[in-house]
Amino acid sequence: LVNLIPRFYDVTEGSVKVDGIDVRDMTQKDVRARLGYVPQKGILFSGTIDSNIRYGKTEISEDAVKKAAGVAQATEFIDTKPERYKTPIAQGGSNVSGGQKQRIAIARALAMNPDVMLFDEPTSALDPEMVGEVLELMRELADDGMTMIVVTHEMGFAKEVASRVMFMDGGKIVEENEPQEFFSNPKNPRLREFLSKVL
Repeated sequence: LVNLIPRFYDVTEGSVKVDGIDVRDMTQKDVRARLGYVPQKGILFSGTIDSNIRYGKTEISEDAVKKAAGVAQATEFIDTKPERYKTPIAQGGSNVSGGQKQRIAIARALAMNPDVMLFDEPTSALDPEMVGEVLELMRELADDGMTMIVVTHEMGFAKEVASRVMFMDGGKIVEENEPQEFFSNPKNPRLREFLSKVL
């Protein structure tokens, strides 16, 4: 479903719209310029922290890079590096931790100044402490009015941050509700199924 929004695939029935505009009426370049995408495992490229944050929008200013890193809570570890934003990154990000890699990936997406952020299981590769930090960051983005679509099995995000919960089964949305409605009924079979997978 998430892959339909940036037009990695096009729908064969119905439509996918951003701000009321069918994404098929936009070029792939135009629609992707409006989206920030954070995959399940943050992908980093050989280069520097700076070049990785700039990857989708190379012309942005140094201040914009630093602002994106700050919002992504990446400056805490970047500032501990002797070369800071010029710190070398190995191919795949093998010389940084999973949490640091994910924060750089989030900073890269934010540097695009997107209308919509797409997160695909953003906490799946993180340890529990990092999960809490990423969830707090996402909560702050939501509070600031960022539109986010998040694929997750993370109870904390679904319950505490989301404004809508959509439950998918077999590739179809089978339930859509406000979080308090979804989580307040312990007899809901979909809630019980959700809990059996995440607990």
